[in-house]
Amino acid sequence: MLARLILTYPDAARRLGVALIILVITLGLFLLGVSSSWLGYLLPSSASWVTDNPVVSRLLSSLLIALILAANWTLLRLLPRRYQTIGVWIELFVLLMLFFYSFNLSFTFIAKKIGFLITQGVTTTLFISAISIAVATVIALAGAIAKLSRNGVIYGLATFYTSLFRGLPLLMQIYIIYLGLPQVGYVIGAIPAGILALSLCYGAYMTEIFRAGIESIDRGQSEASTALGLKPGQTMALVILPQAMRIIIPPTGNQFIAMLKDSSLVSVVGVWEIMYLARTMGQTEFRHIEMLITASMIYWLLSIGLEYAQSRIEARFGRFNVR
Repeated sequence: MLARLILTYPDAARRLGVALIILVITLGLFLLGVSSSWLGYLLPSSASWVTDNPVVSRLLSSLLIALILAANWTLLRLLPRRYQTIGVWIELFVLLMLFFYSFNLSFTFIAKKIGFLITQGVTTTLFISAISIAVATVIALAGAIAKLSRNGVIYGLATFYTSLFRGLPLLMQIYIIYLGLPQVGYVIGAIPAGILALSLCYGAYMTEIFRAGIESIDRGQSEASTALGLKPGQTMALVILPQAMRIIIPPTGNQFIAMLKDSSLVSVVGVWEIMYLARTMGQTEFRHIEMLITASMIYWLLSIGLEYAQSRIEARFGRFNVR
């Protein structure tokens, strides 16, 4: 019955659907407790009415916000897809900045500290992340090949490694490496301990990604390579891996971004990376939120850079799939 009405009166059904969506958004905002104080700022003459009628003003505020969202959606749909995306990014970024501005931040303090936060913190973070990414990639490739091996000893070592380092929290791994290795006579610095922990932890996750990517290539590719006289190592490097990279790169890129953010955990052992400096500098004048927000934005910008690099690599390997 409902389907017949929608097919018979499509325009009326569409308008009713829009009205229901606006109603749901309005009720949702009202139940979330959206403030109506902005109405008093927008129309000073209504400030007393807003104060005297809190429930009605909140409902009106929710309805107006829902209508603004609906109008914004309608206007964005008139634009080409590329400009729709740009418009959404600009609007959400402005809202995010307004949200931060409502914290009454001291921008003078941020401007005074951000230089050292970038020169020292970002440099250390990128150094740790870059080395960890390279080492984790090598570990993951070796682990994936070991898990595909028919040798039981090698397979057992690989499965035990992935199970252990995927099962332990990364913070615990950092503590065990930094505080545990000296107990057996090997003293390790804070930065090498952090790099080793990140490499082993994310190498275990990436091992499964590499293994799945390699197994996704049809066995006929290996058989054809053998028929052409290629050795197993040549088959893996020249035939299997180039094809598997199209599958491996997207989840591996996500792991790299996660590793970049998780590098903040090495601050627990005193490494002067972004989070450590943000927390330390914020304590000097009790401006914790300023430094934490600044550090968060820096991490976001670094993640955007990795996302762009990932998209370029995906496009490069995707060309071969198109052909």
